[in-house]
Amino acid sequence: MATVASHLLICSCEKTMPLDVPAINRGCAGKITQANQLCGLELERFKQALADGAPITVACTQEAPLFREVAEDFPQAQLTFANIREAGGWSNDAAAAGPKAAALIAAAQEEMPPISMVTLESSGVALIYGRDEVAIDAAQRLADRLDITVLLSKPGDVTPRRSNEFPVLKGTIRNARGHLGAFELGIDDYALPLPSSRAKLVFGPARNGATSTCDLILDLSGGTPLFPAHDLRPGYLRADPRDRAAVERAIADAGNLVGTFDKPRFIQFEEALCAHSRSGITGCTRCLDLCPTGAITPNGKAVAIDANVCAGCGACASVCPTGAASYALPSADALMRRLRTLLQTYRKAGGSNAIVLFHDGEHGDALIDALARFGAGLPAHVLPLRVNEVTQLGPESIAAVFAYGGCGVAILTRGKPRHDIAGLHRTAGTSDTVVAALGFGAGLVRILETDDPDQLRAMLDAAPGGVATPKPAGFVPRGAKRGVLETTFRELHLAAPAPVDSVPLAPGAPFGGVNLNVEGCTLCHACVTACPTGALSDNPDRAMLRFTESLCVQCGLCEATCPEKVITLEPRLDFAAWNAPLRVLKEEEPFNCIACGKPFGTKSSIERVLAKLGEKHWMFQGANAKRIDVIKMCADCRVEAVVNEGFDPHGAPQRPPVMSTEDYLRARDGKKGDPVGS
Repeated sequence: MATVASHLLICSCEKTMPLDVPAINRGCAGKITQANQLCGLELERFKQALADGAPITVACTQEAPLFREVAEDFPQAQLTFANIREAGGWSNDAAAAGPKAAALIAAAQEEMPPISMVTLESSGVALIYGRDEVAIDAAQRLADRLDITVLLSKPGDVTPRRSNEFPVLKGTIRNARGHLGAFELGIDDYALPLPSSRAKLVFGPARNGATSTCDLILDLSGGTPLFPAHDLRPGYLRADPRDRAAVERAIADAGNLVGTFDKPRFIQFEEALCAHSRSGITGCTRCLDLCPTGAITPNGKAVAIDANVCAGCGACASVCPTGAASYALPSADALMRRLRTLLQTYRKAGGSNAIVLFHDGEHGDALIDALARFGAGLPAHVLPLRVNEVTQLGPESIAAVFAYGGCGVAILTRGKPRHDIAGLHRTAGTSDTVVAALGFGAGLVRILETDDPDQLRAMLDAAPGGVATPKPAGFVPRGAKRGVLETTFRELHLAAPAPVDSVPLAPGAPFGGVNLNVEGCTLCHACVTACPTGALSDNPDRAMLRFTESLCVQCGLCEATCPEKVITLEPRLDFAAWNAPLRVLKEEEPFNCIACGKPFGTKSSIERVLAKLGEKHWMFQGANAKRIDVIKMCADCRVEAVVNEGFDPHGAPQRPPVMSTEDYLRARDGKKGDPVGS
């Protein structure tokens, strides 16, 4: 919440909604000014608030442009806007929406960190990819604004132009990569037109393997898109050449793609935390499996995220178990601070049974607005919280709702979501399993896929009511995502109505333990070397394998790396194990060097080597039998013993002669000269 109390201006919007001033006053600190037409007849009240110099919160977003214009004469003014009308005041439940209004106002005052931007630059070098005159017509209309090249794939009869203002080539794009300002194309069947083409374009000899670069691509070929999630790739415009309206929109958009463009840096990535791979063995692939645009690619031990291609769905951040990938619009801790303020203020103002409705701006705001204007409005206990993309939500945000005193979570998406929501379903399923096991109730985390405002209201009315915690958490989330995630679940367990020590989870969950076949483990510590989070560790003073469950992200690298295959994963949320000290999975007595007494291995490993070599290898047989003692020595003593003993490493028995096919045939037939029988 803001450190200095704001001057709050609330308006009944010409008495179209009730204002529960006592409830708002209970939840929000500072001076409150009430109006009925703040944007018109009572605008002087806003001007007076500006003159007072205190931070101002206006409970209206519709007229925000007007208020900002009026405030231009006060450059130091701190303005915040909150929507309490469509979100609560215009509703069948408006009389009970006072606590919600207080919560929405307080949450809007929670400061969000600045947004980091990525810059894309386009000089207007455009490739128009098509099959016929549709592409050429588009090129003619854009030639005065863009540097155009037309590429026709398997063209039919195309009439030559009277004047060649731009090149028209033949070719089929084999592969493409890049983004606005930096596309790279691989082209097969590439050929130039003959200048003598008369009735139709005739092309010269074709070749494969040509390459091309451009700033933007207008794809009017009608074929398969050149990129996954092609509508999210900056600089790539595609339209069905048979759909004239779609072609017109694409032409208009292409003409505007010249200059410098800023887009948010949606994901912050810390390569050192990534659990993708170690020593050539693949571990976690959660983000790679979900990225719709191909912005994420393997990069050695980690992955690489191309911020220029990333479309901001946030699926990678929501499922990243280590926090290597975290959403930045806003960060997980900033979003949860707003969530904390929302729920704490709602409860302080007298509200109960809160359900948090996560929604995006483009779809969610429009649906909530339509429901308020033409329908029953949102229920009084449903608190809308806007996020950039609902697919960015991780288990920490959902768990925090219940830890802070909420009774349910609803996540609003389109009927046909723009992004793949498979990861969101897994996150919601994991979270629902945990809150149900802790006594909050079952089926409390719901994904609402709808484009109908009335259906949204019906879904919210039918949502089951959960059990609010009798001891809501008050923690302030700070720091990196994995730390926020761990803290939130610890607080959720403390706030649970019916806490249990352990909750089994489905594979892919970011929490769990490891099971070790102790008899088969040789304490080679390959798993310790592979573990990216330090969940598995050794003890420099003893032969030991230890495990810290709260650090385990279930990446599977230990399981894949173990040479004896004695490690298996167990997805679960074990609060008892989280709070326990380091667990020793296996410990053995060290083997002491028979020469100097220094410990250098384990008894079981040395005994295993002795069993395999003693009396079975020529180097330790007969007169060399005592040489087996070098196995019982540490590295330093072993070198000294081998140097001083004068052992001949070439004194091995003569190997059997190499046998040819004829030798094998003689041996089979028992003929004389068989070397096996000799």
